[in-house]
Amino acid sequence: MITAFILRSLDRRISIAIAILIAVAFLVPLSNLALPETSALHVPTYLMSLFGKYLTYALLALALDLVWGYCGILSLGHGAFFALGGYAMGMYLMRQIGSRGTYGNPILPDFMVFLNWKELPWFWYGFDQFWFAMLMVLVAPGLLAFIFGWFAFRSRVNGVYLSIITQAMTYALLLAFFRNDMGFGGNNGLTDFKDILGFNIQADGTRATLFAVTALILALALMLSSAIVRSKFGKVLVGVRDAESRTRFLGYRVEHVKLFVFVVSAMMAGIAGALYVPQIGIINPGEFAPANSIEVVIWTAVGGRATLIGPIIGAILVNGGKTVFTGLFPEFWLFALGGLFVAVTLFLPKGIVGTIAPHIGRRRKPMSQQPKATEDEASKPVQAAE
Repeated sequence: MITAFILRSLDRRISIAIAILIAVAFLVPLSNLALPETSALHVPTYLMSLFGKYLTYALLALALDLVWGYCGILSLGHGAFFALGGYAMGMYLMRQIGSRGTYGNPILPDFMVFLNWKELPWFWYGFDQFWFAMLMVLVAPGLLAFIFGWFAFRSRVNGVYLSIITQAMTYALLLAFFRNDMGFGGNNGLTDFKDILGFNIQADGTRATLFAVTALILALALMLSSAIVRSKFGKVLVGVRDAESRTRFLGYRVEHVKLFVFVVSAMMAGIAGALYVPQIGIINPGEFAPANSIEVVIWTAVGGRATLIGPIIGAILVNGGKTVFTGLFPEFWLFALGGLFVAVTLFLPKGIVGTIAPHIGRRRKPMSQQPKATEDEASKPVQAAE
C-alpha cells in the first residue's frame, strides 16, 4: 500500500530525476573501480568524494525546500540538524578507532585522553554499535526539531521572527560545541577516522560505496518528498503556506501540520550530515555556523523553491561553482555568492527550474487534434475578402 502510494505520486520530471540518480549511483563507482586511470571515462577517487559531498548538500537543500517551499517556513537553522546528524556519525567512527589512536586508549577518543578525561561520558555509550548511531542520526535532529517546533508553532511565531530564532538556535549550538567540556572535541571536532562497518574508510571501494549510498538515499528522499507534497496532506501544506489563517479557520491544526513537516525535514538534514562526515573525514562546530544555513537557502532559491528538483540542481551548481571560484579567486567568493543571491531574487525569483519548467513540454497539438472549422466559419474570411 505504501509503495503504491509513493509510486502514484511520481510525475515525469521526478521519475527522470530519480532514474538519473540511480544511474549515477552505479555508473560513477563502476567507472572509478573498473576502468583504468588512463581511461578518459575514469572518475578519480577524489573527484567521486567531491561529488558525494555535493549530493549530501543536495539532500540538505531538498530538506529545506520541503519546509520553506511547501509550508512557508524559512528556516535559517537547518545547518544545526545537518551538524547533529554528522556528529552522531562522527561519534560512531571515533568509537571504531579503538586502540589505534595516538594515545592507544581502547575506550576514550584521543581528545578525551588529551583533556584528561577519566571515563567515557554517558552520552557516548552505544555509539560503538552502528544501528544505535544510525538511530541517533534520526533521533537527535528530530527531537531538537520537535521541541523547538512545539514551542514556536504553538506560539504562532511566523515569518522573519521564526527565521531569526532558528538562526539563534544554531548559533547557540555553535557556541556550546566549541567548549571542550561538552565532550565533542571542542574546536577541533571529531576526525582521524579509520573504519566504517569494518572497512577501511580511505579505501577506494569504501569511497565508492559511500557515494552510491548517498545517491540512492537522495533518490529515496526525493521520492518520499514527492509523495508528501502530492498527497492530500501536501495540499494542506500549501494552504498553510499561502493562507495560514484561512486554513486554520477551516478546522486544520496548523501547528501540527508545521511540526510534522519540520521534524521530517530535520531528519532528512540529519541523514545528509551523517553521509557527509565519512566522505569528508571531519566534523567540527563550524558546521553549526549560521552562514552555512544561509547558504542552503541560496542553493534552494537558485534552483527553484517548491520544485523539489530545483534545490538539488541549485546545491550541485552553486557548490561546483564554489569549488572552481575559490580556487581561482578565493577572496571574492562571498561577494560572488551574495551577488548571485541578489541576481536570482531580481531576475529569477522562481529559480532555475521554476523559470524553465513551464516552457518544458509545451508542444503544439497535432493538426488532427485541432478543432475543425465549420463551413460557416470557413466561409467568413472569404466573404470578408470579397
